[in-house]
Amino acid sequence: MRAVHFGAGNIGRGFIGPVLSNSGYEVCFVGRNKRKISQLRERGSYPVTLANDNRDSYMVSNVTALDLADTEKVAEAIAEAEIVTTAVGITALKDIAGTIARGIELRLQTGGNPKPLHVFACENGIGSGQQLKTSVYRHMKQSVKELADRLIAFPNVMVDRIVPVQTHKDPLEILVEPFSEWVIPRSGMIGDYTDIKGVHYVDKLDPYLERKLFTVNTGHCSAAYFGYLEGYTTIQDAMDDPGIVARVRGVLKETGAVLVKQYGFDPEAHEKYIAKMLERFRNPNFNDKITRVARSPLRKLAPKDRLVRPAMLAHGLGLETSFLVSAITSALFFDHHSDPEALQLQNSIRSLGLSRVLSSQLKIPADHPLHERIVQEYQKLCMSYPHMASNGFEALIHSLGGGSVLKHRNS
Repeated sequence: MRAVHFGAGNIGRGFIGPVLSNSGYEVCFVGRNKRKISQLRERGSYPVTLANDNRDSYMVSNVTALDLADTEKVAEAIAEAEIVTTAVGITALKDIAGTIARGIELRLQTGGNPKPLHVFACENGIGSGQQLKTSVYRHMKQSVKELADRLIAFPNVMVDRIVPVQTHKDPLEILVEPFSEWVIPRSGMIGDYTDIKGVHYVDKLDPYLERKLFTVNTGHCSAAYFGYLEGYTTIQDAMDDPGIVARVRGVLKETGAVLVKQYGFDPEAHEKYIAKMLERFRNPNFNDKITRVARSPLRKLAPKDRLVRPAMLAHGLGLETSFLVSAITSALFFDHHSDPEALQLQNSIRSLGLSRVLSSQLKIPADHPLHERIVQEYQKLCMSYPHMASNGFEALIHSLGGGSVLKHRNS
């Protein structure tokens, strides 16, 4: 069996590749990093180490690779594959959509009766499969779309494994946490297919997707934004701070209340799930930089993502949101100099004012109760963390109305 995987980075090599290889697939990685692509093609295997006390390791075999620039070769691989997977980042799906579309066209143009193809966008976020489908279909003729609707599936999936940024002497070596989870809804599958070993197949994805998004992703980035304000450099250092742990646990209690009410999760079982996630964040065998987990704050503050969505849902359900408001507000202070989205966010706050940013980018209307609470929390945090504002409280007040020269630290 053949699988084509877009993305030879940490999640691709550290999670999707090992699962597919273990399930009997020849995995063809597609990426831009010429060194990694060359090494994967030449060696046909690479080492994976678990971030546990014993540093257990194993080899992922039966792999090869293609350069993303070799569009026709990649398309030919897709035409012959059983499945296609991605781990490129949800915002980069549009960049590979044309190549996937070309592969699907080749597949459907071949004679005979082409087998169904499943395309899994293994990205953080809700609806990544449908987002990829929309992008791919933009590159197709109507006649191809009609045939693809019958033979090509883009099920939304959920994947979960923490793989921090890392460097090794071996460019293919990868360190991953022991925990992993990949959930696929059977309702999104078509025709005959072979189950992937290690994948959890379910009837409905939404409960598992939102449980992961509102617990793992919300908790992880909350720890990062709280830790950034306190001056910590790694998630592990931040999670050694009892005050931050208490705040992250508070956030997850609030998102947990939403999940229990929305999907009927057992409260005790979900408490255990929260405890497990907190332990994952603390993993002492990792050295996970806060700037990695906090990066791209505009994406993480998007209306349907891990912070604003659970806060709005909780408010609508009449549930507590104090810790979520604190996490959202802390994210608004993330200003790391190497993060383009962080700099864009700070520039928007300076030029437009906080209130307009909340309305236009986070989509929290000015008349919504959470809007004013975030503004008030922003003021409180400026008072609690004076190093975040170099021009004093006059600049803070100015920023709330627009045209501020508020300037945050770079670290």
